[in-house]
Amino acid sequence: MTPDASEFIRANLAPEPVPGFADIRLFSAHPGSGLTRIAGDRTPYWAYAWPGGIALAGHFGAHPDCVAGKRVLDLGAGSGLVGIAAAKAGARTVICSEIDPGGRAAIALNSEVNGVIVEIADDVTEAGVPDVDLVAAGDTFYNPAVAKRVLAYLRMCAAQGAEVLIGDIGRKDLPIAELEPVAAYSTREFGDGPNAPRRQSFVYRLA
Repeated sequence: MTPDASEFIRANLAPEPVPGFADIRLFSAHPGSGLTRIAGDRTPYWAYAWPGGIALAGHFGAHPDCVAGKRVLDLGAGSGLVGIAAAKAGARTVICSEIDPGGRAAIALNSEVNGVIVEIADDVTEAGVPDVDLVAAGDTFYNPAVAKRVLAYLRMCAAQGAEVLIGDIGRKDLPIAELEPVAAYSTREFGDGPNAPRRQSFVYRLA
């Protein structure tokens, strides 16, 4: 029997500070987490902070004017880091869209521990574009099939008037020809060791 995701996360993960963020904590994996008991054959992206999300969250913290008072969609939210950062920076409303039920449970717990309110949704790409001003997509171009689907949806969002910001460390499926660089932040790729050189992750705007 699969354990309840919320209960499992509370029992096996701990809310740890995100490196570089004094005021954001996430329930994060550690060597004894036993994530396969809840994630099964899914990769538990929601249990880690990824570089594109870190870049977007850092950008919102450094430039709160880009989200303050806006309706924000965090697409492929994972842990909810980007949506939480947007809420802390003064977003009017935040929707965190995540297809993994473990991720949705993590977002609920992470938003609670950070003292913010977000709406949690499943796959919004199946339901059209919500009424938002800004769409933020961190680390969503990690394989060709997902990249194709995400890009089509982000183009739809832009066509309906939303600003689209993308955070990425430079993966090969990133549609760089359609993007305008906005800012760069020093991060590490997930899986890099503590002594690995830091790399730049970029915030881009969909042109």
